[in-house]
Amino acid sequence: MEEWSKDARREVVLTDIDTLVPKDHLLRKIEKVMDYGWIYERLDPYYKHEGRPPVDPVVIIKMVLLQHLYGIPSLRRTYAEIDVNVAYRWFLGYNLLDRIPHFATVSYAFCNRFPASLTEDIFEHILNKAINNRMVDPSAVFIDGTHIKASANKKKLQKEQVKKAAKIYDEQLRREVNEEREKLGKKPINDDDDDSNDGGTVEKTVSSTDPECGMFVKGEHERQFAYEAHTACDRNGFILGVEVTAGNVSDSVAWDKVYEEVTERFPESKYIVMDAGYKTPWIAKRTLEDDRIPVLPYTRKNYKEGTYRPWEYTYDPVTDSFTCPHGGTLRHTTTDRDGRRVYRTVPQKCKNCPYKAKCGANEKGQKVLQTHIWQEYLDVVEQVRLNPLGKALYAKRKETIERVFADVKEKHAMRYTHHRSLARVERWVRLKFAAMNLKKLANWSWKNSASPACITLFAIFSHPYARLCWA
Repeated sequence: MEEWSKDARREVVLTDIDTLVPKDHLLRKIEKVMDYGWIYERLDPYYKHEGRPPVDPVVIIKMVLLQHLYGIPSLRRTYAEIDVNVAYRWFLGYNLLDRIPHFATVSYAFCNRFPASLTEDIFEHILNKAINNRMVDPSAVFIDGTHIKASANKKKLQKEQVKKAAKIYDEQLRREVNEEREKLGKKPINDDDDDSNDGGTVEKTVSSTDPECGMFVKGEHERQFAYEAHTACDRNGFILGVEVTAGNVSDSVAWDKVYEEVTERFPESKYIVMDAGYKTPWIAKRTLEDDRIPVLPYTRKNYKEGTYRPWEYTYDPVTDSFTCPHGGTLRHTTTDRDGRRVYRTVPQKCKNCPYKAKCGANEKGQKVLQTHIWQEYLDVVEQVRLNPLGKALYAKRKETIERVFADVKEKHAMRYTHHRSLARVERWVRLKFAAMNLKKLANWSWKNSASPACITLFAIFSHPYARLCWA
């Protein structure tokens, strides 16, 4: 009983903090791969070298990295955890009795002293290390988006009329539409034909707490204000780029910035694997024209039961017309401002057709069929989808981008954010993804497995059968 009740909490033990940290601890692995000299050079202009010595900027950055590495919800909580955690103190270079910098000091540094681009610099520095160690394989890029619950009361809202966001391809689409309309003898569409020069306005639900987030509603999910992180990763799970928007911005609208960020950095990227939300004519067109292959899933269309399907109509490129299964002709009558080609039958010829109901014609006997001006690019996407390599690449999403989102939410606390404003949330998201890349980089380097882990798709795609499939 005396041995069991022994209290050793006040015994003096002669040791150092380095001995108390396990040799295979994650923070030891990170210290082996990270260097911090560039941080001093980057932040030197933002410090005055007079008066009381400031807190080491590397210590401040390490405290933030600890927060995101271990999914600690706030800097206040991070400060409390560092105060009692031996490994965290070792990572900062402090002993057991050193006073930890206050969380308010860290917050002030990132909000007021450090440049806004510092978080992006940290992300780029860690990614460059992974690239230099040949751990990144950008031959196939996986793009998707995930929502982050905003720090905004969903009951505090207001309705506002906001301008429609201009799409990056509007000018090109308008030019091609007017060329077709001119051939059809139609009046060209000008910007003045819209309600306003920017395409009109639309009513949106705006939060009174954080006006830069957006109302997110999807399926049976509860309505809530959120942000969305549109993210790209490689086949090894390294995050290559991210674009943060309001939660009500469509995936296809934010796609261009993510795509440009990744392809400018990795021009060797060959396959762009995306979800159904990115299956639009513009995305298919731009990817294919850049000599890349878009890999997209099958999307179910809502066809009326018992009617003919679009592929049952035969297209004649010479006359630019469709022929129905019973010989009726659908002429190209117009192309609207959204790039939709409209084909119609002549009511007098189809009015008494016994298959009018199955054709889906109206009471007058007129059948209308629509395709897009860039439909040929979507047709190529369908061919890629049916290819064995296309199927194999799309199946990799659950091991790459979906795994990234699962980890960042479950292990790194990105289900919701306490930050407000788009700029602050974007910096917060970049730090989380930087921490994830750093964790993977450190673990792979520790195991000395960078070379075997970096198995590129070259061996697969250079196979004779693969070349035959994509030919």
